[in-house]
Amino acid sequence: MIFTFGIINALTNQILIKHIDVLRFVEEVIFIIFFSSFIQIFTNYFESLGWNHLSLFIRVPMALIGVCCFCTAISLYQRANIFMHPNDDTTNILRFDYLNGSAIKSQLLDFAPPIIIILICAIFLHRIYSVSIGTLFSIAFNGILIQTADKYVFPSLKHNENINTQIQKHFEK
Repeated sequence: MIFTFGIINALTNQILIKHIDVLRFVEEVIFIIFFSSFIQIFTNYFESLGWNHLSLFIRVPMALIGVCCFCTAISLYQRANIFMHPNDDTTNILRFDYLNGSAIKSQLLDFAPPIIIILICAIFLHRIYSVSIGTLFSIAFNGILIQTADKYVFPSLKHNENINTQIQKHFEK
């Protein structure tokens, strides 16, 4: 699923940037191939440790801390903006090309399709799967956490255009 949604994001990004950027698409596909593989490896590892059977009093704080850590990491590597996960590139494109630099709005807009999918599935299945406190926390706070990390974690690191766009503009001169 992660790989499939990554490919959909990479294709969406081509539409959002309003031109075909083959190198950007290939970079995002390569990123998602490795990312989805590592997610499966780590999922298997944590399941082998029995983490999915720990009490909620341990799992909930771990999930919340995990969301805070990955939002900080997203902030850092979105500002570096060299080789990105397609979904993080989507939020960057939305943030700077459509939403006047708002990480909060771009994260909320980027969460709209999965939320719609969850709602459609819930209507047909009469049940919601795989939505927990961590998911809800992520939906509510990703943008705020990323924007806060932008301001306080290595604040001298600034957002820049995608490296491919920079190269393309250089050769157009």
